[in-house]
Amino acid sequence: MGRRRKRGRLIDGIILLDKPKGLSSNQALQKVKGIFFAQKAGHTGSLDPLATGMLPICFGEGTKVSAFLLDSDKRYRLTCQFGVVTNTGDAEGEVIRNHDVPNLDQHKIEPVLEKFLGAKEQVPPMFSALKHEGERLYNLARQGIEVERKPRSVTIYEILFISYEDGFLELEVSCSKGTYIRTLVEDIGEQIGCGAHVTELRRLAAGPFQDPDIMVTLEQLQSTKDENPAQLDDYLLPIDSALMHLPDVQLNADSSYYLLQGQPVQVPKAPTTGLVRIYNAERQVFLGIGQIASDGKVAPKRLFHT
Repeated sequence: MGRRRKRGRLIDGIILLDKPKGLSSNQALQKVKGIFFAQKAGHTGSLDPLATGMLPICFGEGTKVSAFLLDSDKRYRLTCQFGVVTNTGDAEGEVIRNHDVPNLDQHKIEPVLEKFLGAKEQVPPMFSALKHEGERLYNLARQGIEVERKPRSVTIYEILFISYEDGFLELEVSCSKGTYIRTLVEDIGEQIGCGAHVTELRRLAAGPFQDPDIMVTLEQLQSTKDENPAQLDDYLLPIDSALMHLPDVQLNADSSYYLLQGQPVQVPKAPTTGLVRIYNAERQVFLGIGQIASDGKVAPKRLFHT
């Protein structure tokens, strides 16, 4: 029997979805994939159902840059409530402790926030998608099982105080990959002495995508599909938009040919180390990601067939 043909369109690119509250990242992905009738798609970096905001969704060849977005820095706007501790660290969990909230203001809170800046060891929460012996931690947590989690190295680049009123603190946080905002908030609450949990969380930026205004909602996508489906692909960002932090090189026709055959090529004035974005001579075609070899040549690391 012949191989079963995959359903959907072959499209390449990236959508910056403004994920709505109440959907898991995978549920949001499936909705977008269905709207585009895309054959292949994946999201980069999960957001909790409580969270909203930037969820990059990669289509087709764009899935090859997923790892770069997963490894990228993030920025969040969040609100937390002091005096209430939940088993999940956010408003979706069960309240397990209540405490009186001390008299607080910006001048008392900011010195505490400063303690969390820089490189830190953070213990992932039990209510997370990490696995222990093949089982998701949140599945174990729902069974009342708690297991030891290894601390992870994260970096908090900035914590901006936005406002504080009646036990609710609003912050903006810039951090490295793998940072759990719920855990950060719980730790801040412990330092204050009354505990805390996240009530609202919104991702504003991920990696090179720093402008929250370029996000698109599910409602916008569905409306476009209903009214003018030919315009749906106008929302797609090019694949290389996820790699703008890398330097670029341009190849002539001969070098492009050999690189696409998997061979390293010599490129004048190329960087001496690291990864590069590779384009043809007219910069009209993005060919892929290259690695600078020890002899200075550009070796293909990930090629794209768009």
